[in-house]
Amino acid sequence: MLNAHRLGASLYVPANHRALLDIANGHRWPELRSVIFCTEDAIAPAALEHALRNLGDCLGQMSAASRLLRFVRVRNPDILERILSLPGVEKLDGFVFPKVDRSTVDSYMGLVQGTTYLTMPTLETKDAFDVRKMAAFRDHLLEHGLEKRILALRIGGNDLLSILGIRRPRDMTIYRTPIGHTIAQIVTVFKPYGFELTAPVFEHIDCPEILQAEVKEDIAHGLCGKTAIHPSQVPLIEAGYRIAPSDLEAARLILQSDRAVFHFGGSMCEVATHSSWARHIVEQSDVFS
Repeated sequence: MLNAHRLGASLYVPANHRALLDIANGHRWPELRSVIFCTEDAIAPAALEHALRNLGDCLGQMSAASRLLRFVRVRNPDILERILSLPGVEKLDGFVFPKVDRSTVDSYMGLVQGTTYLTMPTLETKDAFDVRKMAAFRDHLLEHGLEKRILALRIGGNDLLSILGIRRPRDMTIYRTPIGHTIAQIVTVFKPYGFELTAPVFEHIDCPEILQAEVKEDIAHGLCGKTAIHPSQVPLIEAGYRIAPSDLEAARLILQSDRAVFHFGGSMCEVATHSSWARHIVEQSDVFS
């Protein structure tokens, strides 16, 4: 399975973007690690057919091999089925499924069964607020072996805020809203079972200092990567995921130590409890060097 840290700052791009092919081939923003072409919320219903034609033209012409990870956020299972029939679709790395819960996941996953596509279901329905429903959803994924096809679960912050009738404030992170509790709850339901999770978008393009603060909190919650809605956000997000040299040194010492506990950099390092963190730090440093 691909290391989910390789997603980095995944840039959402509407599928009707005029420069879709240049973006897909890594020419528009060469620093991108992953891109998600959106046919869902970023596309008005009246523009959907044009967006699908534009995406189809792009798939037919884009390079087969790319350093850039390329995904499509489908609108629903019917649109996924249409996209899977397009020439060139095999050049994609996978798909993002919106508004996924126990009632919809099988419809999506059944369409990619027998393929090599990676999937990223998005948790953004009312079920995300209910820990019992999230646990039942997790158990369903595990019981049917669906986790093997999931690169990461995405947390749809704006959809969850919309359910509550709230818009994210400009002067604080999402962790200062009721969604902060929900994110923490999702992390504790899924992370112990091996699922990676990505952080919600930050919709205010002109508040870089709040974005930087939010990335720190994303990392503190164990989230790997964050969705960007503007290319200017990409370097800010990725800078936050770079590992401090002192943390990397501590992680390597923990993984190599023959002592149960030792002192380093003013902190206790305990092999039994810190090894999982250390492995994540080394993996993250391999991507964000």
